[in-house]
Amino acid sequence: MPALFESTFLQAGCRQARRALIASAIALGCLWQPVAAMEISRAVAQLYTDVSAYPPKPGQMTVCYGLMCRRRAEFAFTTGDRAALTSIMAGGKSSAAAERAAVQKAVIWFDRRLGPILGTNKRVANADFRAADVTTNFDCWDTTRNVTGLLVIMQDWGLLRHHTVGDPRYRGNPLLGQTPHNTPILVERASNVQWVVDLWTRGYGQAPEVMTADEWMRRD
Repeated sequence: MPALFESTFLQAGCRQARRALIASAIALGCLWQPVAAMEISRAVAQLYTDVSAYPPKPGQMTVCYGLMCRRRAEFAFTTGDRAALTSIMAGGKSSAAAERAAVQKAVIWFDRRLGPILGTNKRVANADFRAADVTTNFDCWDTTRNVTGLLVIMQDWGLLRHHTVGDPRYRGNPLLGQTPHNTPILVERASNVQWVVDLWTRGYGQAPEVMTADEWMRRD
């Protein structure tokens, strides 16, 4: 068989085989489809890159705990979880202030949803290496990742009308007696004002602190 004819014949055979395999995969419902990428900023993505964790993707996120994400779990939201969050956020449609109050309720829901699964229902406010049991606590890096991840997913679901997810903020000036701390950020669409959603300063099941980033930066 001439080389050119042989090559053409083999290529045709490969194409037929490939089409047959794809048809079989479709018939079995097992053809792989890539997961759509989430729209996140470089700074948000860096939160996860820093600890070699997966960033949020549609309906799923890495949950960090144990301080500095030493422990982690992949959490996939169920249809019931999405319905619960949709119902909570529906109460915040009227204004930006109402939406921030709804976000607080959504974070409480999320904290209570994960607590029994991870053991973080024992967690305390302002936990760091001095906590009695670090494995069941969040430090501020954990809460920043977890709340940011939740906000990104709710944004992807279209549940945020008056805000967008901003880049995390950091503070810490030892000369002023200000200890290092970081927090998730929401940006109000109408005013471009940044608002923190700080869960680290609150115990299990309590509402996160919400205030302007400017005020938060002045805190100790």
